[in-house]
Amino acid sequence: MINSTDDPDSRSGVTMARLPAPTPARRTRIALFADPHVATRASGGPNVSEATERRLIEAIRDVNTREVDAVVSTGDLTNDGEPWNGKRVDDILNGLDVPFHAVPGNHDVPKAADDHDSLSLSAFAGRYAPDEPPFVVEVGGIDLIGLNSATTPEGELRDTHEGCVSNEQRDWLAQTLPDLEEPVVMVHHNLSPVCSQIRAEIDDTVDGMRMPPLMRDPDPLTELLAEHGVPLTLSGHIHMPMVGREGPLWEIAAPSTCSFPQAYLVIEFGPEGTTVTFVPLGDRTASDEAFELGMAYAPLSARLTGMAAARLASFPLAEER
Repeated sequence: MINSTDDPDSRSGVTMARLPAPTPARRTRIALFADPHVATRASGGPNVSEATERRLIEAIRDVNTREVDAVVSTGDLTNDGEPWNGKRVDDILNGLDVPFHAVPGNHDVPKAADDHDSLSLSAFAGRYAPDEPPFVVEVGGIDLIGLNSATTPEGELRDTHEGCVSNEQRDWLAQTLPDLEEPVVMVHHNLSPVCSQIRAEIDDTVDGMRMPPLMRDPDPLTELLAEHGVPLTLSGHIHMPMVGREGPLWEIAAPSTCSFPQAYLVIEFGPEGTTVTFVPLGDRTASDEAFELGMAYAPLSARLTGMAAARLASFPLAEER
C-alpha cells in the first residue's frame, strides 16, 4: 500500500500520470484536494469521518512546502453542507499560504432532505471561488475553468446526488473557450472518460449492485470540450485515482483526502507536458483502517475500494510522454 511513512521515496509523492498537454510556456504547479468531507460530529464509515479534519490539515501542511501556485478543489468540502462543518473547513483553509479555488460538490449544496441550512451556490462561490461558476481564473500559465455540476437553475438535483452541467454553462463554454490559450476544466462529477470505466466495472460485478450517482449524460460536455481542443479535465466525486481519455481530452479523477486511498494530487504543467503526482496522507495504520472500512461498509463501497487499490497497484495510470 502506498503511504507517507513506510517508503521514504513516497513521501514526496508517486507519479500517477504523465500527459502530453497542457504545455504552457510558464511552468505552473497546482494542488488538487478532492472530497475532504469534513465531519466534526461523525465517526466511522468509508470516509473515516473522525479523521477528516486531520487529513485536510495534513494536506495543507504538506502543500505549503511545495511552492504551488494555488490549491484547487473539486468540492464535497463538508460531510453534507452543515454550517458547523463549513466553519471548520474555513478555519483549516486559513492555514493555506496560496490562493484556493473550488467548485461545489453534491454534498456542499442544499438537498431536499437536509435538516440544516446548506450554502447556496452564490454563498459557496463567495467563500471558495473567484466567482459563481462557470468562471475562469488565471493560475500561473493556465486558464482554470470552474463548472458547477452540483446544482441546476431548475433544482432537478435537490433529490439526488447525481450531477449535471446545464445547457447555459455549455453555451458559456462555447463562447469562452476560443479566447483561452491553456484551458483546464475543473468540475466535481466525472465526465465520459471516467464514467465509462465506472459503468463497465460496476456492471461486471454482482447482480443488483447499484451504480454510484454519476453525471447525467456527460457526453455533450465531453464532446464540446474535445471539439475546442481542451486537453485536460479535473474531477473528483468517485474517491479514487483514475485516468481516462476521449479523443484529445484527458480526464484526471482525484482521490479523496478522507477515504481510501487518502491522498491529494500535485499537478505540474510545463513546456514538456503535464505530470500528475499522487501524494499519500496518513501512515500505514490509517491507510489500512480506511481500506478495511471501505471494504466492510457496503457492496458498492467494497467494489469502489477494490477498484482504487487495483489502480494504485498499476501506477502510473498513463505514460504519454
